[in-house]
Formats: sequence, C-alpha cells, structure tokens
Amino acid sequence: MPEFEGAYDRSWKQAKQRGKSTMVTCGYCGRKVPRFKAFVVYKGFNITDPSLRRLLDKNTFTGGFRRKIYVCPSCARFHGIRQKGKNKI
Repeated sequence: MPEFEGAYDRSWKQAKQRGKSTMVTCGYCGRKVPRFKAFVVYKGFNITDPSLRRLLDKNTFTGGFRRKIYVCPSCARFHGIRQKGKNKI
C-alpha cells in the first residue's frame, strides 16, 4: 500500500532541541502556529514620489512602510502564498 504524501514536505527543523517552540499568531486567521511551521510575508507599501519623500522626516521614513506577518500553512495555501506540492521550504 503506498504511503500518503502530505500537502508540504514535512522536513521542518525545529530551532530548539527540547521544550516548547515559540508560537506566533497567523496574520489572517489568528491561529497559533509554531514559528518553524509559519510562512513569513511582508505587507506594506513604498512611497515613490520624490517630493513626498523629502517632506517626510528621515527618522520616520526608512525606505518603506512594511510589516512582517506570519501565515499558517492552511492560510498560505488558501491565499496562494504556497501551493500544494510546489514551493517547498
């Protein structure tokens, strides 16, 4: 009987040897996921207008307004960040 192959390559490596791994919150559904299983997505925008860039203070504007969100595997599959059988970790 052939073995069932999952949606992703299950070769994740945990960062710690013992104990509980760090949990992060999914940016879409709010589910708690171990950090080594979560996918990282950057959301934000860049200001391309040079005159507007000059108006902003150098301390507040550091290249762009981006934030890092973590996405659980099911939301990553639903939103097209990762596809089944492709884009393995």
